[in-house]
Amino acid sequence: MADITRRLFVSHFRGSPTNHVVHLRRGKVAHEGTGQAFWFRPLSAVLAEVPVDDRELPMLFHARTKDFQDVVVQASMTFRFVDPAVATQRLDFAVDPASGQWRATPLEQVATLLTELAQQHALTLVATLELADALASGTAAVQERVTTGLAADARLTETGIGVLGVRVVAVKPEADVERALRTPTRELIQQEADRAGFERRALAVERERAITENELQSKIELATREEQLVAQEGANARRRATEQAAAARIAAEGDSDRARIAAEGEAERARIATAANAERARIVAEADADALRTRSSANVEDLRAVGAAEAENEAAKLAAYAGLDRGVLFALALREFAGQLPEIGTVNLTPDVLTGLLAKLANGSAGSGAIGSGTAGAVGGGES
Repeated sequence: MADITRRLFVSHFRGSPTNHVVHLRRGKVAHEGTGQAFWFRPLSAVLAEVPVDDRELPMLFHARTKDFQDVVVQASMTFRFVDPAVATQRLDFAVDPASGQWRATPLEQVATLLTELAQQHALTLVATLELADALASGTAAVQERVTTGLAADARLTETGIGVLGVRVVAVKPEADVERALRTPTRELIQQEADRAGFERRALAVERERAITENELQSKIELATREEQLVAQEGANARRRATEQAAAARIAAEGDSDRARIAAEGEAERARIATAANAERARIVAEADADALRTRSSANVEDLRAVGAAEAENEAAKLAAYAGLDRGVLFALALREFAGQLPEIGTVNLTPDVLTGLLAKLANGSAGSGAIGSGTAGAVGGGES
């Protein structure tokens, strides 16, 4: 709406680009047009403001078909004031100079007018149609009839109102009737759905049977291939055993030949070694025999010379002892005897021991003379 600013004796009016304003002063037009701004005196000014933008008007009304069935027509209309100056003369668009608001409700009057006109044309058409035809083609028919009727209406032209377009959204019956009308179609759809379900189920059964047959055929094929595999594996095992036996026989023969050749070689080497050892033993034995004969001859000569030397030494000793006194001989024998005795740390001599020892010595001295005579005689016999 307009923006009015009040001062002491005057007021300022400022409009908008979508509102057409008419300012009358003393019955004459002082200002007119859209987007106006001017000063005026509230006591002597008459203001009217008409919107010139496009307006949407939704409509909803009931109608009755030829077969006495109630339907609801849902539509909408686009209109605007093509001649706002004429509209200010036919409708009350007066504006309060103090508040800038309309004194009446002109847009509601226009909406009522347009709704009644559109409803009149729609009811006239729907009354000639059956319910099925109204529901099937009533939307386009009602839209065409309302558009044609409003364009040819003289009252709208005289009021400066232009209808830009009419849109019929739907023509709907009552809920029970609509449900009843939907039932056959729903039944057909349900039958089609059941048929599709049965066909799908039959197709599923057929596919399942085909799958089962394929699985069975696959099992048979697998069993056949498994039998061929077992037979082939048996043949391969027999061939492998035969080849292994032949290889083992060839290996055994090779080992036997190698062992025989090795044994023959060892025997030949043993024979050669035995012959060589025997030859070496014979040579060594002959050398040892020669050496033994040489050593035996030398040893005999040595022994003969040693024996002769010892005999001469013993004869010299006896010859030396023969001219010695008995006491000297006793002393020499005692020294010889002492040299043969073990080491004695302490000697205790008692009268009894000394007496016995002297007696033994006396007896020994007598025997020594006899022994010495016998020895000399024996030595002399040896020399002879």
